[in-house]
Amino acid sequence: MHDLSGRVCVVTGASSGIGLETAKGLAARGATVCLVGRDPARTAAALEEVRGVGGPEPSALTVDFSRIADVRRLADELLRRLPRLHVLINNAGQWTPHRELGEGGIERTFLVNQLAPSCLTRGLLDLLRASAPARIVTVSSRLHEREARLRFEDVRRAAPYEGLAAYRQSKLANVLFAGALARRLVGDGVTSCSVHPGDVATDVVRDSRALSLGLRWVGRRYLLTPEEGARTSLHAAAAPELAGVTGRYYASCREAQPSLAARDADQAERLWVDCERLLS
Repeated sequence: MHDLSGRVCVVTGASSGIGLETAKGLAARGATVCLVGRDPARTAAALEEVRGVGGPEPSALTVDFSRIADVRRLADELLRRLPRLHVLINNAGQWTPHRELGEGGIERTFLVNQLAPSCLTRGLLDLLRASAPARIVTVSSRLHEREARLRFEDVRRAAPYEGLAAYRQSKLANVLFAGALARRLVGDGVTSCSVHPGDVATDVVRDSRALSLGLRWVGRRYLLTPEEGARTSLHAAAAPELAGVTGRYYASCREAQPSLAARDADQAERLWVDCERLLS
């Protein structure tokens, strides 16, 4: 339980699952937490849970991460509300069984899981730098290891679609993004890392009734709880021994080796430029 008194933290995807447990863990350590969720009712209920652990008064905001204009408004509102920001945890994510196009004709899983957190992070960078030392934690998954490369062409074109493959692609993008961001923040007092929370029973597959039912059955027997899954995010956000450590990938609260594709600096730079172009 590292003391985070005086630290201000933002957690996206905090209305349930790993994000909610991460927000509760930060609050229990004394941090001032702002929860970001999609559904107003669930986010309000999550806010009450975070209040229940004690600590400074938390706050909450709602946003649709499939709408970049809404993400930009979220960044502006956070800049207006928060005088400082020490920890940003990009935790929000989704999986969809069928190909959907979001704003600008961008494939929705990539839009929500990668482009939206990229937009939010960029919008908050100056505040994070001004609040240094600060940390940015991007929640990925070990599923990124099953993708040999990032398929940039799938973001817009109507490629053959498989929901879990699209999810794995977005998680590979998360690791690449965290590394590219770390290289750009050297010397600024802000670190960037990515984490694998473990195999956790969450509602990330809630858009598929069959998978949701199967996950609940399997989860009761074999998967981590969201509270257990939040531990690595909390470690990356709070562990004093990680002060100044950047560009790393963590699993089970330890540094781990991401896939070869996730360590490809050329792919990471192309992703960074492509995200800039898509956000322009």
